[in-house]
Amino acid sequence: MLKLGLDLSLSSIRPQGVWSPDDEATLVAWWQKGVGITLNAADVSQWDDSSPNGHDMAQATASEQPAYSSGVLTFDQSNDNNLVTGSQISLGDDFTVGIKISPTSPVADAGTFLADNTTSGELFKYQTNSRITVKIDGSAATNLDLDSGTFGDDYLVITRRSDVFQLYQNGTGQTGTTPTLSGTADIDCIGIRKPGIDPFDGTIEEIQIYSSSSATLTRNINDRLSTL
Repeated sequence: MLKLGLDLSLSSIRPQGVWSPDDEATLVAWWQKGVGITLNAADVSQWDDSSPNGHDMAQATASEQPAYSSGVLTFDQSNDNNLVTGSQISLGDDFTVGIKISPTSPVADAGTFLADNTTSGELFKYQTNSRITVKIDGSAATNLDLDSGTFGDDYLVITRRSDVFQLYQNGTGQTGTTPTLSGTADIDCIGIRKPGIDPFDGTIEEIQIYSSSSATLTRNINDRLSTL
């Protein structure tokens, strides 16, 4: 298998003073674009966590491995493509999730992009072409709606601060709904949820997870994702 690491060319070295996710003490996991990829032919068998926490995502079943090209993972819903980690992520208080993602059309059928495949009722999924549904601890669906327009090739940030959720699409905060939801969000999978249902259809380039939420962090994540 081929392992793709960080290309330390002069063009890829981080300029002095430029923010990076690993500058944050609350970084929980960072599946970085084009970094830590292990290939099985043209498919991803493992995506290493670029944080120091070791939440590497892997898939041993070849038919369920997402395709890979130039830093982009393509998840095929018909093949149940997904990646899982053996080290549980649990977010009990404030958190922030940033993701560069593009669901297939129709978006309502694009499925679950981040979830837990060992615990039921833990998920982030596309519900309609303008709504993301979140479930925590088996809760009723909490809906994050766009103020206008639809999802597409986006960078998204989802925050929870004092149990209040906020969705950002391409750097713009969506203010129409700011639902509240407490509990511990469990994550151990990209692209599917327990019991192996609602698989994701589309592409993912990067995911960041933090155990904190702030305006500064959200701005920094949006700035980075906008350049991918």
